[in-house]
Amino acid sequence: MDKTKVAIVGLGSIAQLVHLPVITKLNNVELKAVCEVNKNRLKTIGEKIPPAKRYTDYREMIAQEELDAVIITTPTDTHKQIAVDCLNAGLDLLIEKPIAVNFKEAQEIDRAAKKNKKLAMVGMNLRFRPDSMLMKSIINSGELGDIFYIKCGWLRKKSSAQKWFMDKKKSGGGVVIDLGILLLDLAVWMFGEDKIESSAVHKFNTKYQDVEDSAVGIVRLDPEKAISFEVSWELYSDTDSFNFIIHGTKGAAQLNPLKVFRKIESTYFDYSLSKSSVSNLYRKSYENEIKHFIASLRGEVPPVSTSEEAVVRMKLLDTIYKSADMKKEIKF
Repeated sequence: MDKTKVAIVGLGSIAQLVHLPVITKLNNVELKAVCEVNKNRLKTIGEKIPPAKRYTDYREMIAQEELDAVIITTPTDTHKQIAVDCLNAGLDLLIEKPIAVNFKEAQEIDRAAKKNKKLAMVGMNLRFRPDSMLMKSIINSGELGDIFYIKCGWLRKKSSAQKWFMDKKKSGGGVVIDLGILLLDLAVWMFGEDKIESSAVHKFNTKYQDVEDSAVGIVRLDPEKAISFEVSWELYSDTDSFNFIIHGTKGAAQLNPLKVFRKIESTYFDYSLSKSSVSNLYRKSYENEIKHFIASLRGEVPPVSTSEEAVVRMKLLDTIYKSADMKKEIKF
């Protein structure tokens, strides 16, 4: 089978740290072109990958190059237009999260994907952590019984130091759309359903005026299920803190590291198969995400984290921000 011909739009830190190193090592992928509006960055990065042609205009790139797919790693406010143009050109997409700045733009991308019968996959990399995938398998096996509550939190520095990241019009929001969307996507995926009822959220702007730096809240699912979450760039923590705990009628499980507990009468027994290493999970999650995207295009696996799912996640974010602004619980 021929190699899948791919281009990358946006050569910022995530592309440099993850996408380029992974893509250039895949035997079934050919990196045909890269696009970056910053000419100095384009020259510096482009010189390290000489086979790939360089462009400053993605429209020119997709018109001239013979491509199968495009990976979008640009600032969030540019996602919608680039995605729709690429989909209309008959190209499949991997869009790094979030899919867009808001629910309406996410809908436009999803409509374009369906209209052109193309895949628009969104990079929710937490799903692709090895321990997350194992946890999902354990849930699917019924070992934990019926899942009724997920408690999760993520405290770490903001994902980007670039100015656009702190501009709500360009980023779509603060820590909720940066870290919260990944946590909530993982939680809803673990539940295995999108039947969301409401959210009640409080956000804090202790350091930044335009975007929130911390938020706590609860998302109610139907029936009788809930997710509680806490995300922050600024709350005190000795180290970066990531926690994710699932509670079921027969047991519980947690990530970071992966542990599984079976409930017998009133006692929980640890029956984790082995010690789970948390090293390199960040890099491995992106590697698995990209490999899954390519495998989906080649018909080897069914696609996941599609634009259709992303629309639901963005609608949830809308209710979260409305709840925080109006200071009350908002129906989904």
